[in-house]
Amino acid sequence: MASEEELFANIDALLDEEPQLPPPAERARLREAAGITQARLAQALELKSTQSIKNWENGRSEPTGSRLAAYQRLLKGWAAKYPPHGAPTVLPPAPVAPVAAPQPQVPNTFTGPTTPAAKAAAPVQAPAAPAAPKRPARPATRPPSTSRRPTAKKAATPAVDPRFPHGPLAVLDGDGSAYGVDGIVLDCPATTIPELVEWTLRESGLGAPKLNRYGKDSDPLMVLTAAAAVKLGLPERLEGHEQRRSLRLPEDHPVVKQVAKAKWQLTQRGFGPWARIYRKAQGRDRQCVQLAILSWDALDERSWPGVPEMEPADIARVLGVYAQRVITPRGSTAVSGLELMTALRPPTKPERDEETGNWISGHNPGSLGTEPMDPAPPEATPEHPVVVQSGWTGGFLNEEAYQWVRSVDSLSDEECMLPFAVGLDLNTAFLAAAARLVVGLSAPDHFHNVKFNPKIPGSWLVDLSHIELDPRLPSPFTPDGTRPSGPAWYQTHTVAYAQELGYDVHPIEAYLRRETGAYLDPWHDRLKNAYVDTLADLGVTKDLDDRAFLAAMEQHKQVDPALAAVLSAIKATVKGGVGKLRERPQGKHYKEGERWPALERPTWRPDIRAAVISKARVNMHRKLNNMAKMTGLFPLAVLSDCVVYPSPGASPLDFLPYAASGKPQPGGFRLGPTPGLAKLEGVQEMLWAVDLIEKGLNPARHIKGGDAVLDEGE
Repeated sequence: MASEEELFANIDALLDEEPQLPPPAERARLREAAGITQARLAQALELKSTQSIKNWENGRSEPTGSRLAAYQRLLKGWAAKYPPHGAPTVLPPAPVAPVAAPQPQVPNTFTGPTTPAAKAAAPVQAPAAPAAPKRPARPATRPPSTSRRPTAKKAATPAVDPRFPHGPLAVLDGDGSAYGVDGIVLDCPATTIPELVEWTLRESGLGAPKLNRYGKDSDPLMVLTAAAAVKLGLPERLEGHEQRRSLRLPEDHPVVKQVAKAKWQLTQRGFGPWARIYRKAQGRDRQCVQLAILSWDALDERSWPGVPEMEPADIARVLGVYAQRVITPRGSTAVSGLELMTALRPPTKPERDEETGNWISGHNPGSLGTEPMDPAPPEATPEHPVVVQSGWTGGFLNEEAYQWVRSVDSLSDEECMLPFAVGLDLNTAFLAAAARLVVGLSAPDHFHNVKFNPKIPGSWLVDLSHIELDPRLPSPFTPDGTRPSGPAWYQTHTVAYAQELGYDVHPIEAYLRRETGAYLDPWHDRLKNAYVDTLADLGVTKDLDDRAFLAAMEQHKQVDPALAAVLSAIKATVKGGVGKLRERPQGKHYKEGERWPALERPTWRPDIRAAVISKARVNMHRKLNNMAKMTGLFPLAVLSDCVVYPSPGASPLDFLPYAASGKPQPGGFRLGPTPGLAKLEGVQEMLWAVDLIEKGLNPARHIKGGDAVLDEGE
């Protein structure tokens, strides 16, 4: 039973809490009942325009600081004079010195000071409330959105975390308006980067809750337009060879000096397009802000098509949806993809020390831990210290996506006479491959003359050159689709597929991992839901039949360009995140055999990348093989997750296998919005295959764009 003192302390804590404002509609009602215009109220509160009053009364933003206290006193006084219809009138008490006395009851309002003064003097013992966001008032002169797009169905948003009432991020424009999610406009008075960091942490109400119970909250993201960057003392562009090459400001730049003078720190990446500014955490409270400078190409056009040119409010909407469905951006989509893995599978969790009884940080089962792990030599890259220092010459894994074009000699007359080439692109094929994918969680062990076990993830040296398959299909064992010429290293899924095809496999040696788990499962689930939900918001839903699905896919980018950009970013997050598991050294000064920064991450795991790509390539070949058995059709080319078929018509409906009931045949390619199912690719995007076949060229040397490989950089 708690003591009287403990109970009184609990009650005092409730009394000290920040009083809440009434609902926005009630604020407007009280002002109108008092006969006060928005302009007069703005003047009394010393605001530069009426826009802030409008924002307060429609719920887009809230007052802070001294204006919050003054506004509360005013509304409390009005509430006593003008109660809701049908409620008894309660007159406010005469002004007296502050004493601990009970306040008159006011129906349907809130607890707070009662003096009805429009322009407040010093507030009466205004309680400190660190959790309440503060925003020094500046007029938000721009409407929350200027795009002329049709109204799309609004996605369901998660419950607002009271610690982060204004969402995960904001886009700051040159006039001090910070545009947040759901149309919120904040007033930011900062004129320097240190001031912006302080305001963001203490007054903005920005941030996002952790994605895993053992994880960390997402740091707030401030996106700077070109005008905002210039106002804060940054160059509009990174000019000069040295700055462009390193993508960061020099150490002697005035802004970098300002940050250091204010006792803030920059990460090793320095002050670049994605700058992280932090101080050492105080207890459990992180002190870190992520900046993104739009005019420094923070948002790559390939991943965020059209977004850098959007209005600030629309940029906030795009990034806000991505943050709510995926993660608050921490850098490129590749960086965000990798960060999402760690956020969903934190490396540590609290556990009690049996000797001391204290809580300590312990390993979180199923995660990759806190320390980097060297790969087996065949899983590494040629410049890796494991390879250089050991003198390894035994070959490497070559698990890459398909880049294959069919030999002209294998084309039949009937195929050559078909008038169309149709490309089928598998929706996020590498994401589908990550589902229920068992990968190694411990260091590799070396074995000789080991029996193959398809349930153990690892790398196997095995000879598959004796396996002869139909030359009209690519080999499932090599990225270029050619038949293996001798023993080579393969990931478990590739060797298991050889067994599935009915061939004996006898590994010569192997590097295997004893501790295993489905590390990527939560990553897959979150990105899959984000992808499917965003497609649904664009009108592409699971309940559409194939014809309606193709029609919806043809128009989905025009329905809402902002959500179409989110969809593109989600896809780039998948490919970039997988690719970054084997990030190569960058910079001309790198010397072979040296360690590079990416090797210090627990998520530098080329074996996991190989497992995803191996499974995706095997899945593709399985569908190709089934299509050939069911329809007699063979592909013209395969590029990564896209396959091109000759067709009598311009639609995949003209050649995909369907049962008599009209349902798609299982095992082959099927249309739909789910990852792993197919959609129609544009003719212009896929005619490259036909053109290369006619010229007898290798498509791997004539591919435009980054679709053929999984990006390993930023």
